[in-house]
Amino acid sequence: MGTKHRDNSKPPEPPSEAEPVEVEEIAREPVAKFPIVGIGASAGGLGAFEAFFRGMPTDASPGMAFVLVQHLAPNHKSLLTELVRRFTGLEVFEIVDGVAVRPNCIYIIPPGRDLAFMNGKLHLLDPGAAHGLRLPVNFFFQSLAEDQRERAIAVVLSGTGSDGTLGVRAIKSHGGMVVAQRPDTTGYDGMPSSAIATGLVDLQLPPGEMLAAIMAYVSHAFGKLKHLALPMEPRVENAMQRVFILLRSRTGHDFSDYKPNTIQRRVERRMAVHQLDTLEEYSQFLQNTPTEIDALFRDLLIGVTSFFRDPAAFQLLEQDVLSKLLCDKPDGGAFRVWVPGCSTGEEAYSIGILIHERLERMKQSCAVQIFATDIDNQAIAAGRAGLYEPGIATHVSAERLARFFTKEAGGGALRINKVIRDMLIFSEQNVIKDPPFSRLDLISCRNLMIYMGSGLQKKLIPLFHHSLNPGGMLFLGTSETVGDFTQNFAPVDRMAKIYRRIEDPLGPPRVNLEEFTPPNTSSDAGGLKPVQRRAEPVKPPLRELTEQALLMQVAPAGALVNARGDILYLYGRTGMYLEPVPGEASVNNILKMARPGLQRELAIALHKAVGTKDVVRSKGLRVQTNGHFTTVDLTIRPVIANPANPADTTEGAMFIVILEEGTSDPPTPLWPASKSAEAGDVPLPEVDVRIEALNRELQAKEEFLQTTREQLGTSNEELRSSNEEMQSVNEEMQSANEELETSKEELQSVNEELATVNAELQTKVSGLSVASNDMNNLLAGTGIATLFVDLQLRIMRFTPAANAITNLLPSDVGRPVGHIVSNLVGYDRLVVDAQAVLDTLIPRQVDVQAHEGKWYTMRIQPYRTLDNVIEGAVITFVEITEVVRAREELRKGSDLLRLSVVVRDASDAIIMQDLEGRILAWNPSAVRMFGWSEDEALSLNIREMIPKGQREDALSKIHQLSRSEVLEPYRAQRIRKDGSVVEISMASTALVDDKGAMYAIATTERLMEAKLARGAEVPDGTG
Repeated sequence: MGTKHRDNSKPPEPPSEAEPVEVEEIAREPVAKFPIVGIGASAGGLGAFEAFFRGMPTDASPGMAFVLVQHLAPNHKSLLTELVRRFTGLEVFEIVDGVAVRPNCIYIIPPGRDLAFMNGKLHLLDPGAAHGLRLPVNFFFQSLAEDQRERAIAVVLSGTGSDGTLGVRAIKSHGGMVVAQRPDTTGYDGMPSSAIATGLVDLQLPPGEMLAAIMAYVSHAFGKLKHLALPMEPRVENAMQRVFILLRSRTGHDFSDYKPNTIQRRVERRMAVHQLDTLEEYSQFLQNTPTEIDALFRDLLIGVTSFFRDPAAFQLLEQDVLSKLLCDKPDGGAFRVWVPGCSTGEEAYSIGILIHERLERMKQSCAVQIFATDIDNQAIAAGRAGLYEPGIATHVSAERLARFFTKEAGGGALRINKVIRDMLIFSEQNVIKDPPFSRLDLISCRNLMIYMGSGLQKKLIPLFHHSLNPGGMLFLGTSETVGDFTQNFAPVDRMAKIYRRIEDPLGPPRVNLEEFTPPNTSSDAGGLKPVQRRAEPVKPPLRELTEQALLMQVAPAGALVNARGDILYLYGRTGMYLEPVPGEASVNNILKMARPGLQRELAIALHKAVGTKDVVRSKGLRVQTNGHFTTVDLTIRPVIANPANPADTTEGAMFIVILEEGTSDPPTPLWPASKSAEAGDVPLPEVDVRIEALNRELQAKEEFLQTTREQLGTSNEELRSSNEEMQSVNEEMQSANEELETSKEELQSVNEELATVNAELQTKVSGLSVASNDMNNLLAGTGIATLFVDLQLRIMRFTPAANAITNLLPSDVGRPVGHIVSNLVGYDRLVVDAQAVLDTLIPRQVDVQAHEGKWYTMRIQPYRTLDNVIEGAVITFVEITEVVRAREELRKGSDLLRLSVVVRDASDAIIMQDLEGRILAWNPSAVRMFGWSEDEALSLNIREMIPKGQREDALSKIHQLSRSEVLEPYRAQRIRKDGSVVEISMASTALVDDKGAMYAIATTERLMEAKLARGAEVPDGTG
C-alpha cells in the first residue's frame, strides 16, 4: 500500500510573463494554482481506476488533484471511496458540497448527485427529476474547462455511451489536455472511442501509463516551459515562422495573420505534450514528424460549437431577422445563407431548422440554400454525415429532436432528417483566400473572427458587405463587431450582434476580388491582351451648365451627413467653418471638424434634427475663423434618399448641413486694437451685445445640458431594460441548468440499470440457449411431428419430423398454415379444425393417413403460456400405422372367430379340402355324419370317402370350380368310417386368394331326408 503522501511541496507556479488572455477565454486567473484532473468512467471503470493510480511513480508526488466522476446508481450506497483507498497512497474523500480541492488528493462523486467545479471548489447539485438523460462527465468537464482553462486535464476511461465527448471539446477549446483509454484495453469502449473519434485526444494509453504521462506533461507545461513572450526574440520569431511555413506547406493554410496569443498557446500545449522545451526543438520535431503537423492543425481548428448556441440570439434571429427576410421573398424564390467556419455543422443545421419552422408558419414555399464552409476537411465530413451524439439533447428541445432527428440502429447516434440535410451544401473553403459566395440574404459568422488579427478582420467585413444583398443580415458572435465599418452595417440588435447591410453614399468598401480569382495566364502564353476602351468625354447639357454656374455664385457652403455626423459629401467652400482633425485620417465627422463656436450648436441641432426629423435652424453663431469671429447662420434639413418611398430607410437617415454667412455684424477682431484699454472705456451698446451673446451661450448650454439629461435618462431606461432581460436570461439559464441536472441524473441511473440488466440478460440468454437446445433435442428425439401456429394460424416453429407430413421448409416460418401443401389423404379440414380449437379451446383429435400409407393421430390443442394465455395452437402427428394394422388383424381375427363359431355350431357337415383332395377342415357335424374324428379326418384324402365309380365325376366338379363356373347343389354319395354309403346333398364353394386364384374347396354336406326317413343309421363318430 505505501504511506500516504502529504502536499508539503509548493505546486508549480505559472510563468510570470504570460501573455494576455484571448477573447474567448475568461479574463480572471483560476483560483486553483495546480492542475485538476477530471476522470470520467462508467460501467467497468473500477479496474481502470485501480490501474491508473497504481501507475503513479513512487519517488514523486503528482502535485495535482484528481476528481472521479462515475455513473453510479442513485439509490444505492457507493463503495467506490473504500475501494479506491485500497490501491493508492493519496488521500481519498467522498465529495461534500463546497469542498476546496487540494493537491495530491482524490475526490469521488457521491451517488445521486451532479458535480461542478467553480472558483477552486467542488459543488454538488441535486437533480431536478429522478429520470431522464444525464451526462455527469460532460457537465463536470465543461465546468472544469471554464474555471481552470489550460490547467484542466480530462481523462476518459472505460464506459458505455458517449458521455464525456462534449466535455472533451470544452477542455480542448480552453487549452487543456485530454487523455483517453486505449479501446483494446477497456471492458466497455463506448466512451473512449467516442472521445477519440473527435480527433481532439492528445494521448491514447492504457490506464497504467496515464499518470506518468500526465505528470511529465504538467512538469513541462507549468514548470520548465517558458511562455512565448511578446515581442519575440529574433530566434524565436524565426522558429515560429518555420512553424507557419510547415503548416502552410502541408495543409495549404496560412496562420501567420491569426492572433499571436491563439497560436502561441496552442503551440505551447503541443510542446508540453511531447516534452519539448524550446520552440526551435518543436519546429525541428514538426519537420521530422508530419503527423504532428496534422495534430497541431487540429488543435488550431478546435470548433467550439453546438446546436442553437446562445439561444437568446437565435430566438432574435428567428423572430426579427428570418421573419422579415422571408416575408420579403416571393413565393418560390431563393433564400441563400452562408455559414463560414461552420465546424461540424451544428450552427448551419440550427439555422436550417429555424428557416424550415418559419416557412411552415408562414405557409410559404422557398428554395433554401445554406452554404456551410470550413477549412477543416474532417469537420466538413462530419457535417455532411449529419450524425451527432445523443448529448445534443441538452441543446435541442425534445420536440425538435423527435421531428428533425432520427435515432440510428443500435441506439447510438442521431441523424439529421433529410428535409433539413437537403438545404445544406458543405464545402471545404478558406474564407481568407477562396472566392466568396454572392447574392446572400444572411451570413452567420460567429466566433471566427475572434481568432484573427485586425488585418484579417478588416478584410472580412468588406467581403461580407460585398456578398450580401441590399438589406441582407450579418450574424456575428457575442465577442465580435463590424469594427470601423459602421457606415456599411446598421445594428439590428447590439447584444445579439445582428447587423443589416446598408449602402454607403460614399461608395461600398473596396473589395479586391482579384485576390479570390485565379490568375489568367493566357496572356503569358502568348494570348492577346484585352483591349481597354478609352472613355469618351460626354458634354453636359446647357441646363446643367447653367445650374452649376449659378450654384457656384449663390449657394451657401454645405455638407451631407448621416445621423452620426459622418460627412458623406461636401459642397462649396467650407474651410471657414470646418477644419481637419489632427491624428490618423479616418472617416471625417462634421462634429469633430467644426471650428470653435460652431461645434456645440451643431451637435445640439443635429441631435434635434435626428430626433424630430424636422428642419432645425440656429442663427447668429459666432465662429472663430483665422483670428476673427464670423457670424454664421446654421440650418439642418433631413434629406429623403428615395422620394418615391419616403418611409424607405434602407440606406440610413441623411441630413444636409447648410452654413450661411450672417449679415447682422461685420467680422469682429478676436483681440481689441489696444490691449491696454480699460473696461470702462467700452461703449455701453457693445456691453449689451456681449451680455446678449453670453445669455444666448448660457441658453445654448442649458439646452445642451437638457439634451444630455434626456440622453442619460434614455440610457438609464435601456440599461434598466437590459438588466431585466439579463435577469430573465439568468432565470432561463437556471431552468436549463436544472433540466441538464435532471437529464444527467436520469442517464446515470439508466446506465447503471442497463449494466445490471445487461448482466442479467446475459445469464438469461445463456439459460435460454441451454433450454432451447434441450427443447430442440427433445422434440427431435421424440420423433413426433409437431407444428406450432399463432392466433392467425401462421407457422411459428415445427419439428424435423413434420417435414414428411406437411412438406415444410425453414423459410416457411411465418406463412399461414393453409398455404402449406400436406401429404394427407382425404383430409382438408386442418385450417377449419385449428380455428375451431382456438375459438372453443376444445382439443380435437383425428386419425389421418399419408400418401405413403402411414397412419397418424392428429391432435390439435391450444398453445398456453406460463401465464395461461392462449397464443396459438399446437398440432401433433403421432404415427399409429402398427396400431391400425393390429386393429385390422384383430378385426379379421374376430371375423374368423365368428365364422368358426358358425362352422362349429352348424348342423351340416362342413369340410374344406385343397385342390389335391386333402382334407383341411372338419367340423363336429361331419364327425357325427361320417364317423371319423377331426384328427382322423385331417389325415384322409377326400377320394377315400368317394365310391370308386363316382371319383371321376367328383374331379370334374373340382375343375368346374377352378374355372369359376357356378355349381348348383348336387347329390353325391360318401363312404362312412364303418364302410356304409350314405346319400348326401352337397354344395361346393371355391376358396380364392387376393389374386383370384382358387386354393381350396369348401363343401357343405347334408344327409338326404329320404334316407333318414327310412331309418338310416347315423353313426356317432366314435367307431
